[in-house]
Amino acid sequence: MGSIDKYIFRTTLASFALVLVSLTGVIWITQALRGIDLMTSQGQTIVTFLGITSLVIPALVLVIAPIALMIAISHTLNKLATDSEIIVMNAAGFSPFRLFMPFFYATCVVAAIVAFIAAYLAPDGMRRIKQWDAEITADILTNILQPGRFAQLDQNLTIRIRERLPGGVLGGIFVDDRRDPKERVTIVADHGTILKNENGSYLVLEDGNLERFEAGKRDPALVAFGRYAFDMSKFSNSGRDVTLGIRERYLWELLSPAPDDPVFQKLSGQFRAELHDRFLSPLYPFAFAALTFAFLGTPRTTRQSRGFAIGCAVFAVFGLRMIGFACSVMTVKNPVAVAVQYLMLILATAGGMLIIVNGIVVEMPPAVTEVIHKFNVRMARLFARPATA
Repeated sequence: MGSIDKYIFRTTLASFALVLVSLTGVIWITQALRGIDLMTSQGQTIVTFLGITSLVIPALVLVIAPIALMIAISHTLNKLATDSEIIVMNAAGFSPFRLFMPFFYATCVVAAIVAFIAAYLAPDGMRRIKQWDAEITADILTNILQPGRFAQLDQNLTIRIRERLPGGVLGGIFVDDRRDPKERVTIVADHGTILKNENGSYLVLEDGNLERFEAGKRDPALVAFGRYAFDMSKFSNSGRDVTLGIRERYLWELLSPAPDDPVFQKLSGQFRAELHDRFLSPLYPFAFAALTFAFLGTPRTTRQSRGFAIGCAVFAVFGLRMIGFACSVMTVKNPVAVAVQYLMLILATAGGMLIIVNGIVVEMPPAVTEVIHKFNVRMARLFARPATA
């Protein structure tokens, strides 16, 4: 690349990174707020909360990246047009297609990032979310034990906690165990934690008292303890297998699923839709870049309005994406919708490139411009203030 190409390439990628981080951050915050219950009701730390919610970022980037690229190209072209650089480059012999090349290089970089995210990073993040969520919420010890409520884990076993403290500490623990008909055990502890290891799950109680009523005896036995482990392995489901959904599967797993895979047998249509969505994801940046440059990349003077071209670019890009989403839904039941998606992207890219190569300037038709001008004149006369004497 020459110096001009490098300048445009760097400007486009810098704008793309800024827009991508901004949009992803805003959308991630809205998604993260939905999982705030993870901290408040289940007593997880801020590190766990941020770790789980941040794993969804690759899936967000997968959708946001092509749109961020469109905004970055629009910003770069607007900057070049405002500084009259496009006019100068055109006068120096740069054709619209030649000017499009640095944007094409930037699009290749974005497409490669999107392809990697679609094939590996996004499904890996969703897979980690599912496994992590299973470890936190599937265990009855964290899912059932709610502050201030008596939870009956078994027919004759009741547990209550007063509150959940930071770091996974349970405060004010009460245990009433009547599972053994020969004795009844009541435990009151100041606080405790849940311990999981290869031997099972335990409720480790600290600073409490244990009262044991044995059958046939009049007086109970009272024991004060500093640390006591209550076996809860029977009620822990943390070791169960996690069934991976379609979005949690890598690209190669979608390409060749096992014939006896129960998820594939039940949701073969969704497998097909997800597979083609992964293939189509790297193609959207090229279509968006071609359409955006086709409407905004032609030379214009500073007196020529670019509003109509910007509106057409936004309408074309978002319309293309919305049609893509609709086709993805229809692909589940109708395989023909897949061909519509590919054809739509090919036609959009080819149409954009045709406009670029021929140097066609997309402007509002003169008749429409005249109608709008007459309407503005009439409205100005209608609301004009009368001249004062």
